[in-house]
Amino acid sequence: VPAVRADDRTLLRRTTLDLAGRIPTTAELADYEAESPSERRERLVSRLLNSADFAFHLRNEWDALLMPANESSGEWRDYLLRAARENRSWDQVFSEILIGKDDVADQRGALQFLKSRTRDLDDMTNDTSSLFFGVSINCAKCHDHPLVDDWKQDHYFGLQSFFSRTYSTRSRRLAEKPWDEVKFKTTKGEEKTAQFMFLTGAVAHEPVIERTPEQRKAENEEVRQQRDKDGMPPPAEPPFSPRLELVKLALAPENRGFLARSIVNRTWARLMGRGLVHPVDQMHSANPASHPELLDWLERDFIEHGFGVKRLIEGIVLSETYARSSQWTQQGDPPAPEAFAAAAVRPLTPKQVSLSLSIATAHPTRHEKVLDLARWSPTRDQLESQAAGFASLLEYPGEHFQVSVTEALLFSNGSRVQSEYLRDGGDRLLGLLQATADDESAVKTAFQTVLTREPASDELDLFRQYLADRADRRPAALQQMTWALLTSPEFRFNH
Repeated sequence: VPAVRADDRTLLRRTTLDLAGRIPTTAELADYEAESPSERRERLVSRLLNSADFAFHLRNEWDALLMPANESSGEWRDYLLRAARENRSWDQVFSEILIGKDDVADQRGALQFLKSRTRDLDDMTNDTSSLFFGVSINCAKCHDHPLVDDWKQDHYFGLQSFFSRTYSTRSRRLAEKPWDEVKFKTTKGEEKTAQFMFLTGAVAHEPVIERTPEQRKAENEEVRQQRDKDGMPPPAEPPFSPRLELVKLALAPENRGFLARSIVNRTWARLMGRGLVHPVDQMHSANPASHPELLDWLERDFIEHGFGVKRLIEGIVLSETYARSSQWTQQGDPPAPEAFAAAAVRPLTPKQVSLSLSIATAHPTRHEKVLDLARWSPTRDQLESQAAGFASLLEYPGEHFQVSVTEALLFSNGSRVQSEYLRDGGDRLLGLLQATADDESAVKTAFQTVLTREPASDELDLFRQYLADRADRRPAALQQMTWALLTSPEFRFNH
């Protein structure tokens, strides 16, 4: 028996965090509650999916998924933002990341995924397999996988062979050597030459090109100069591109389930707190999905509708499973997480925290234009830029996230929190609260702006008494009340 459906305000907050990457504004709350109860949820999702916020947030999520933080570049993030805004299909994004062209301005940024990993062939192999195909293949490097019959050394080195010729030139162009091969030893000591093999066992065959020793030497010298020498002209494209062959194999109808199932599962995990296959990089026969028929259906629908990520997200957030309460009020222990009978409580990402702090602590009138797509877009752009600095101070949450000591100290006594979020003024929430003579109204305004809800009766009584006891220093008391709401678990988590 599942948990009851979450209340409307909780769903508004949850959905806005997941689609816009921030808490809702008071203008969005008023608009939401003005809608017919039977239509408000669908209209909310439709509005957010077509907002500037959605593209920015999806870009941030893709960036966090695919790129280590210290390797993320402006060009890469610009590419992801364009892809999100244009609703590019996931197979197109995958293709542009693996075989985009440096000479095509619209694709150059995509190549940062591989450029950041060209120093380590294992990283190119493992990260591509894990992040795009949902398969952690690294355990099959030294021997056939000890626990999973699916993965052999042939699979690991077969996948590696697609990247062994990839390198970065001195001018930071991505190139491929004309020739190379991957050799490995089995546990029995047999030396083998890897085939260009996909995870399904499908193989790409390279046309045989006879090369003299002198030609091989010249080709190797060309690669060396491309890597080490300034001012070299762009290298010629080889007649056979292993990465192109990998893309062809991965998108072939008989193989494309790997790419589709992985992003479907990862998207489900992001929105629901856990994958249908968990962990998300362990998609193999020994780790079946908790709901295999659902995953099969989502995969089919995703492929049949052109690998559309926006459609996939829309379907999940409009489901009854997504709408369940995170509070378990029934008798007995709550069901296991893999039952998805109650909503998971999920930590906000650093960007979500930073953006939400900006929304929560500004005077509500500053964000009234949020419902106007054209007028809101530049504001969201500014908020995104402003949020980057504070977000860099926070830890990106993992599966067993706990608020770090560093974050706790930052919010407890960091001057930045005081100066950026807890200052008063006509454009700030605290300025509005100080101008509100009635303590009860001030408490209700703070709760609605920060937590998207009304205070419970005991909370209202507590904060009214707190303010009454400090009537001689009311500005400081209002600041402390706001700080208490901002540092609460209720603000820090999506629930």
